[in-house]
Amino acid sequence: MPHSLRSRLAFVGLALATIAVGLLVHLGVVPLGTVARDVLGDALWAVMIGWWVGALMPTVPVVQRGPAAYAICVLVEVSQRYNAPLLDAVRETRLGHLVLGSGFDPRDLLAYAAGVAAAVMLESALRRWGWRVAD
Repeated sequence: MPHSLRSRLAFVGLALATIAVGLLVHLGVVPLGTVARDVLGDALWAVMIGWWVGALMPTVPVVQRGPAAYAICVLVEVSQRYNAPLLDAVRETRLGHLVLGSGFDPRDLLAYAAGVAAAVMLESALRRWGWRVAD
């Protein structure tokens, strides 16, 4: 199997695992207060975005993918200030709410920064431990 395909699959696996953990947090399976659950959920969402960016661009260095992932997070958050009937209808569905959010909150930008930083640090640690997740 080509290395870039293995890298993409590794990132997809990380993204899916992060989604699973995020859903456990979102659904309240993890016993946290409301604010902690919200912040952790947002950070995990940003980690997931980091993994999807890695799956799309596995050969791009993590120091470039991290800012790209954060930019996507910021764009999605800022888009919550825009209200269009179709977009609002999508946001009212469970999946739409999980993917696009529902209301702009500046605190989310900090959670996204922490989440992307965590993904970058985790990937860097994995690389130091010998796991080649990217070219």
